[in-house]
Amino acid sequence: MTDIIYKDEVYNIIGAAFQVYNELGAGFLESVYEEALTIELEENSIPYKTQVKLPVYYKGRLLQKEFFADLIIYDKIIVELKCVEKITTANEAQLLNYLKAINLKLGLLINFGNPEKLEWKRLIHT
Repeated sequence: MTDIIYKDEVYNIIGAAFQVYNELGAGFLESVYEEALTIELEENSIPYKTQVKLPVYYKGRLLQKEFFADLIIYDKIIVELKCVEKITTANEAQLLNYLKAINLKLGLLINFGNPEKLEWKRLIHT
C-alpha cells in the first residue's frame, strides 16, 4: 500500500476550506476566499504564507515575469485557489508549473466557485 503524501496536513487544509465554503458559499472573488482561509488557518494554528513569489528560470536565467502562489502551507504544500464553475486542465497545469518552479511535491487546487460543492484536487509533482 502506498502512503498518501502529507495526509494529515491536507486533511487540515481541506477542513479549513470547507469551513470557509460552508460560511460564505460560492460567488465571491478569489481574494475574499483567500483572506477567509487565512483566518481559518490562523485559528487552527496552521502555518502559511500568502502571495509567495515564484521564480521562473529559462536556460538557467531568471525570467523577469513574476508569478505568485496564492498560499504555501506548512512550507511544503502550494494551495492555488479558484472561483470558477469547474476545475480545468489549465488550472491543473498552472499548479503543476508552480510546483516545478519551486521544487515542491504536492499542490492543492481548491475551487470555491461551484455553487453545489467545494471542489478540490491533489496534484503531485514527481
